[in-house]
Amino acid sequence: MKSFLIIGMGNFGHYLCQELAKYDCEIMIIDNVEERVDDMLPYVTSAKIGDCTNKEVLESLGVSNFDACFICVGDNFQNSLEITSLVKELGGKLVISRAVRDLHAKFLLRNGADRVIHPERDVAERIAKSYSNSLIFDYIELDKKNSIYEITPFEECIGKTIKEVNFRTKYGANIIGIKKEGVPMIMPTADYIFKTDEHLVVVGETEKMDKIL
Repeated sequence: MKSFLIIGMGNFGHYLCQELAKYDCEIMIIDNVEERVDDMLPYVTSAKIGDCTNKEVLESLGVSNFDACFICVGDNFQNSLEITSLVKELGGKLVISRAVRDLHAKFLLRNGADRVIHPERDVAERIAKSYSNSLIFDYIELDKKNSIYEITPFEECIGKTIKEVNFRTKYGANIIGIKKEGVPMIMPTADYIFKTDEHLVVVGETEKMDKIL
């Protein structure tokens, strides 16, 4: 069972905690506002009230014991930076910090963050990409180069098999699933025939896929 520490119970920390709780994880949370902590008690293994810019408070949490530490206090740049640095100094294995701006992200990475997440930016990108392109239903960026897309089959593919289309070579992407409303996603074989009422879940290089779509 994985264990996580979430520092900061603002909107992002709140929803992150609820989602992690669905996967039977051990979760500790901490915030300096008692009401925020109390609201999340049904979802967590343990909870504390405290100021994590205080090194002694962080030491009492045993940050090195968690599989990952999420720093969810992006609205206060100075606090986020201090907490990120302290968590890493105290042995945090995987420090994931929330950033509001790109400049903020750069400083976090220089001061102990192993990864930086931009919730507002990432959601905005997904919404813009999904609603501006009729072929795209959903989009998730895996890293700087690769993304997963849920798309409608290309018109020239309908009625043909994956093998006939030579999908990977032609489009530079791998099909990892087929989705249809009311039916669990399936992993297709080379003999799968493209249909108009199904969606493809594909993974490929973002730059190439954006040109195709």
